[in-house]
Amino acid sequence: MIAVLPLADDAPHLLVVDDDRRIRDLLSRFLSTEGYRVTTADTASDARAKLKSLSFDLLVLDVMMPGENGFDFAQSLRSESTVPILMLTARDATESRIKGLEMGADDYLSKPFEPRELSLRIASILKRTQPAVPPPPAEQVGFGPFVFHIVRGELRRGEETIRLTDREREMLRILASTPGETVSRLALAGTGGSVNERAVDVQVNRLRRKIERNPADPLFVQTVRGIGYRLVITT
Repeated sequence: MIAVLPLADDAPHLLVVDDDRRIRDLLSRFLSTEGYRVTTADTASDARAKLKSLSFDLLVLDVMMPGENGFDFAQSLRSESTVPILMLTARDATESRIKGLEMGADDYLSKPFEPRELSLRIASILKRTQPAVPPPPAEQVGFGPFVFHIVRGELRRGEETIRLTDREREMLRILASTPGETVSRLALAGTGGSVNERAVDVQVNRLRRKIERNPADPLFVQTVRGIGYRLVITT
């Protein structure tokens, strides 16, 4: 007997749709050992009912089913969902594979097949269809000889700590969170609970005197005329 380990709550959830109970049970057990949560359905109508109440990351869909076949079900599903579909069929003719892809399937596997190949194909589909996870935000940003730690609000030049006022620290934190992107004066003014955008210009000029070699021709905190400022990462 194959031991099935407890599955994580965020494990990909698969819906196996096949009218053959033996195949459903076999795939359910095997895919569970591969780390997937698995729900099964024996008809297209059963699958449609489960789709209404549960969320799935991928469908393993048999083509040859009584009533509504896999081709028709895939075509119908594509009008309302982008859930990935891997189609299974005893047919191996090129025309059938093309038809499955035209109906909206992401991949096609002919019976009989090796369960391991099915698992690899599922993993490949999930990898290319799942949204990319954005990288975690940077903890610090370097520009010229300076390093600004965003969370601590600490600005250093080598071993020297540059003293910042609370307003300068908050403005630099916002600019450093999106380096290279323009931040409006209004957004920077809001950091201190003030709506005086002109006060931002004064604070920026004070900050420039601490970090720019020539505050009148800044390299790091640059003005975007009529909009605001941006932090430019240079070496």
